[in-house]
Amino acid sequence: MAFGAEELRVLRRALALALQPRTASAEDVQDCLRLAESLDEAVREGVRLRAFLVADLARYRAALPGTTAGYLTLLEEALGAGYRPDVDDLSALRALRGNPSAAVLLDRCLTLAEQDVRARLARRATARPVAPTVPASRTRLLALPGGLSPVGEDAKEPVRKPVERPAPTPAPAAPKPSRPVPTPGEVFPRRKPAPPPTNPPQQLAAG
Repeated sequence: MAFGAEELRVLRRALALALQPRTASAEDVQDCLRLAESLDEAVREGVRLRAFLVADLARYRAALPGTTAGYLTLLEEALGAGYRPDVDDLSALRALRGNPSAAVLLDRCLTLAEQDVRARLARRATARPVAPTVPASRTRLLALPGGLSPVGEDAKEPVRKPVERPAPTPAPAAPKPSRPVPTPGEVFPRRKPAPPPTNPPQQLAAG
């Protein structure tokens, strides 16, 4: 990104205002706003240019080794625009290691890849949650009812004994009747059969 003479003048004035706070004039404010808009547009243009370079780089890489010269030129231009080589670029450069330009770009890409790995590891290390520590007053567990009692002066709370529940009272027995209950034989006595007649009546013969 290159600045023109007018842009450098406005940038120098904005830096002077930041280092020496004072009441800025309306002209200074407008110039700073125009400079901010120019910077935003330059950033957007850089993103678009990098996207075109990456797309062309992928096409040239897919056509290797016939497009070695064009691929190496595009890769160097993309690196200058902020592109970071990926695994496919490293594999392609290793295959073209016999080319002096490819060997130089391979060393450069390996250095950039190593820097990216270190940066990711540093971000993970800073974002890793710290394990909570247990306060010293909570490291000792109190004995549960029925277990061992704490011994020594550190035992601040006595161990509570379990409350003994009273044994259940047996249900009262059924009252005995004052009179004995009669049996069915006594209530309904068996009838004795009538004895057979000893002398059966004789029929008298007529006349």
